[in-house]
Parts: sequence; C-alpha cells; structure tokens
Amino acid sequence: MKIGTPKELFEGEARVAMTPDSALQLQKLGHDCVIESGAGQAAGFSDEAYKAAGVEIVKTAAALYKAADVVAKVRPPTEAEVKRLSKGQTLISFFYPVANEELMKLAADRGATIVAMDMVPRISRAQKMDALSSMANIAGYRAVIEAGNNFGRFFTGQVTAAGKVPPAKVLIVGAGVAGLAAIGTATSLGAITYAFDVRPEVAEQIESMGAEFVFLDFEAAQDGAATGGYAAPSSPEFQAKQLEKFRELAPDMDIVITTALIPNRAAPILWTKDMVEAMKPGSVIIDLAAERGGNCELTKADEKVVTPNGVTIIGYTDFPSRMAAQSSTLYSTNIRHMMTDLTPAKDGTVVHNMEDDVIRGATVTHDGAVTFPPPPPKVQAIAAQKKEKPKELTPEEKRAQETAAFKTQTRNQVVLLSVGAALVLAVGLIAPASFMQHFIVFLLSVFIGFQVIWNVAHSLHTPLMAVTNAISSIIILGALIQIGSSSALITLLAAAGIFMASVNIFGGFLVTRRMLAMFQKS
Repeated sequence: MKIGTPKELFEGEARVAMTPDSALQLQKLGHDCVIESGAGQAAGFSDEAYKAAGVEIVKTAAALYKAADVVAKVRPPTEAEVKRLSKGQTLISFFYPVANEELMKLAADRGATIVAMDMVPRISRAQKMDALSSMANIAGYRAVIEAGNNFGRFFTGQVTAAGKVPPAKVLIVGAGVAGLAAIGTATSLGAITYAFDVRPEVAEQIESMGAEFVFLDFEAAQDGAATGGYAAPSSPEFQAKQLEKFRELAPDMDIVITTALIPNRAAPILWTKDMVEAMKPGSVIIDLAAERGGNCELTKADEKVVTPNGVTIIGYTDFPSRMAAQSSTLYSTNIRHMMTDLTPAKDGTVVHNMEDDVIRGATVTHDGAVTFPPPPPKVQAIAAQKKEKPKELTPEEKRAQETAAFKTQTRNQVVLLSVGAALVLAVGLIAPASFMQHFIVFLLSVFIGFQVIWNVAHSLHTPLMAVTNAISSIIILGALIQIGSSSALITLLAAAGIFMASVNIFGGFLVTRRMLAMFQKS
C-alpha cells in the first residue's frame, strides 16, 4: 500500500509526519511512500532528501489523497481534508475525538478509518506509539529554554569578581512527561527546582532527578494511577489546599512552568491572578496548557503577556513545532511503529485488527461506524503500588518487642553453645590430647571469625572483606612452618594452604586498590 503525507494546513505548523529515515523503515514493511512537495521543508527535510529515500513526490494535496491508501498527518484534519478521504482509506493523525464529533461522523459516513494518535492507550506495549508523550517531552524541554530566553539571569548561581548571582528558583506544576522533561532540563542548567503533582507516587521520580517534591499535607491523598497514567480530577477541598500552597511559594519563585492537563477537560486554573501579582518583577510563567485555556488565570493562547508588575506569561501552543526537526523525527517514528502493528506480516498489507488493544483504542472510525469511545484495554496501565505507612509503635510496644527479640536471641545462642560443647566433649572422649589442643584453638578461631563477619553491615562487606582477606592470610605462617614436614600429606596440604593464602593476600589488596580508584577523578 502507499503511505502519503500532505503538507500541514495549520498556520505556523512546521512538523511533518514522515521523514526520509522513517520512509526507509516504512518501505521495509512492504509499503510505498508518497509526499506532497514541500511538506517537510519547514522541518528541514527537502524534496531531494525524500527522493533519495525512494519517496514519490506529488505536487498537490489532492493528488496525494488520490494516490495514498494511508494518509499520515500531524494536526487534526480540516473538514475539507476529511471530505477528500474515500471508502477504505485510513487517516493517522492527532484527532481529539471529543472536540471533533462532527468530523468523526463525516469520516464514518465516507467509510474512512481514522486512527487518532492522541488516543493510543497508555500501556507498556504502546509506549513506542505514544505520540502525546513524545511531543510532551519536547514541550517540557523547550519550555525551560523559552523561560531562560525571557529570564534576566543565569539559571545556575555564580560567585564572580563582579558580584554574586543567586541560582534561579523554578517551580514545575505537574510531573507528567512534560513536567519531568522540564525538571531534568532546569536541574541540568543549575536551577533550584521544585515540582508538584497530585499523584504522590511520582515523588520518587522527581527527587531522583534532583528536584524537591512540594509535599501537600492533605489527608485524602490523590491517586491518578487508575486513570491510565494521567492525574485524576481533584476534590474542591484538595484544590483549595493546593492553591494555598502555591500562594505560599509564589513570592519566592523566579520561573513557574505549568503542565497540568486532564484528558477531554479544560485545563484547571492553578496559578491565579493574585499569585502572579505576588511574584517578583522579571519572573516568568510558561503555561503548557494554554491550548486548553491555560493553568494560569492570565494566560492568553499564542501570546506573550507582560503584567504591570513585570511578570512575563508565555502561552505559546506550538512548543513542539518550534523544534520541528526533532519533533518530526519522534512523531514519524511513532507513526512507523503504528504501521508496524498494522502490518504484522511486513508484506505491505494493512490488517486493521480490532481485537488488538492498541489498534482498537486508537481507532475512532472504522467500516462506516464511529468506534469512539473505545472499551477499556484488557491490559491496564501499570499502577503504582500503594505503600502503607508502617504503624508507629508506642514506647511500651517497642520495649516489649526488643525484650522478646533479646530472649529469642539468647535462647538460640544458649542452645547452639550447649550443642557445640556436647559435641566437643564427645570428640574429646575419643581423641588424643595433642589433637584436642589444636582442635579447640581451631574452634575458637572459627567462632571469633564468624562473630566479626556476622556483625558487619552488608553494605560494607565488599570493601571490608577485601582487606580482611589480605590480613586474615596470616595463616600462611602456619602453612610455611608445616611445608617441611616429613609427611607427604601434610606437605601437600601446606602447599595448598600457601597457594590459597597467597591468592587472598594479593587479591585482597588488588581488589581494595581498584575499589578505591572508583572514587578518584583521574
């Protein structure tokens, strides 16, 4: 089949759904590729690059829709584009079916199949097709770069001969894909980064990236794990507590990046007018939810606003498009993975398997019918395991627990010593006195060695045991003394003892030296 990509009609959109590299991969699936002339120009992909990759170039969008069996786009189609679809033709693009019901019905009436990339279910197997995450990752990164471009200072703190520059304080609201990308970028630039999310299970992810999790003391904890990886709508009580916390943070923050979105809902207002007024002059707010109304009360979509107190609010809705080459590369890879699932035999034949969770979830029209909304996937998104806080014991309970543990330990030791003493006594009844002298020394050595090693913390075993092995090889002296024995057996055992003790001596110090070298810069 032929897979075609038209030029995007949305004003300012620079991305393209097919790159020369993705076209080569699609051809390996048995498909032919076709593209409208100039479709990749804004993203830095020339028609010549597509020709070199074996892609057919057509002059107009009308010619492309006639030639292609599968049309891949970035932005949702216009009504005119949907009308160009024919029966049995497939369109793959962002679609936002909740906001485009009329387009869905029109596509269904024309017998076309619509695969919405924004409807790919968030399950492990579908991560390679998750275009929302791909674009959110770029948006989060670009948001920090845009903030730095509008911020009047360094991100990192500096002490120079000309004076001291404090580090910027950055607050990221929402720790989804975009939020985590923003955290990583801001932290790497040297800013003091704070992050908030209604899902407490993301605290570890935030802290692992070097940011500080803004903890909200609220009894009814929020949990978004059951909503496919997105945050769940908050209760009015939680929202009030959340806004109270943000008002407390607002005067100290230099940069605020908001990323909070709930699917098929308007963006929640998280940064109100009074919070903006409380911020310092020169502060910057980047609202990644501007397309859905914005998380900031003063955000204007696709505009940069400077408030009377000198706060810059940026509500651009095209952050991924501002990095068109990178965005197109990632998005075209998502499309290619979708086509891989739609072409299981890699023979150029599309098989639209509606029993497949991913394909079914992303399909909004098929065989002349609207198939949205899809049923829940059989495989749910991985939910965070809820960790119950251990019950705090009272002083009396702690004392009773320690007493019981001490009694158990004492009983076990008494039993072991009694059994050991009985065994030594039994051996002493039949063994000669010269043997028992050496045997008792041997048992005491084993006991002392066991106690020394047993009481060392596990985390110290590797570095400590390396030196211990070397030092404990003092036993080589005993082997050296016995090497001249008249007994061939004793001589053989002494030689073996010398060999093993030598391995301990040299190996112990060698391992210690190598481990110490791990902590040296050179």
